[in-house]
Amino acid sequence: MSSIHFLPPANYTVAVELGFRDSRSKRCWSAGAGFSKRWCPRMRSIRAETAAETFGSRKGESLGPNGECDCDIPGRSAPALSNVGNSTNIAWHECPIGKVERQILLNQKGCVIWITGLSGSGKSTLACALSRELYALGYLSYVLDGDNIRHGLNKDLCFKAEDRAENIRRIGEVAKLFADAGVICIASLISPYRRDRDACRAMLPESIFIEVYMDISLEVCESRDAKGLYKLAREGKIKGFTGVDDTYEPPLNCEIVIAPTDGECPPPGTMAKQVISYLHENGFLKA
Repeated sequence: MSSIHFLPPANYTVAVELGFRDSRSKRCWSAGAGFSKRWCPRMRSIRAETAAETFGSRKGESLGPNGECDCDIPGRSAPALSNVGNSTNIAWHECPIGKVERQILLNQKGCVIWITGLSGSGKSTLACALSRELYALGYLSYVLDGDNIRHGLNKDLCFKAEDRAENIRRIGEVAKLFADAGVICIASLISPYRRDRDACRAMLPESIFIEVYMDISLEVCESRDAKGLYKLAREGKIKGFTGVDDTYEPPLNCEIVIAPTDGECPPPGTMAKQVISYLHENGFLKA
């Protein structure tokens, strides 16, 4: 897939130079509203004054007229405290640079691509292929792989139903933060229960949660068995394994379905292009 080159005109309304080069070693830029400035190939960074001039103040009662954080405003009353879950006396801290500004900086819209399916269906393969293709096009993504997350953040969880629900909830909250940062977040995990996936969808605006269902049969997945997990499950050495002695609930109304064509599973590049086409068509690959 060929790269898209972000090359500025002679006069442009922009404040930022992105921190990567395209395939021709050209600097990549992101256009944003604010003020006109003559392009200079030696421009290396954006000064704080320029950012303030470009983005100005954000709406919100916790910000000052010039976009100061609430803690910097003399005479401002203390923010209202609230209780959330088991956390008490906490307050939301608003910052002057928000999601819109970050998306302008990256020239893309933050979203969550949630890849679900049986073990061996190709979720991680698609996630890596998609991340690679987006990188080649000049877009920033990050993969949250289910096994990888269990090496750290979720290493205290097992595979009981309640722990699986907490595993999904935590990953959903992390994915939400990535999307708010303007990053294309690719979550790749079995997530077998429909209610847990729907709970993650409910955390986000409907339009930025993109559910991708790997519609690959159990027979195909078991024949692959790259990790040898199906064999262990059939031998009774793994309990509660999805597809063997625990259920998988397919999505009822997902955005994208990856399915075999003429009995053949699509190659990674083809699967990635299917997802990228959706991102293009729905405006995620522009600020």
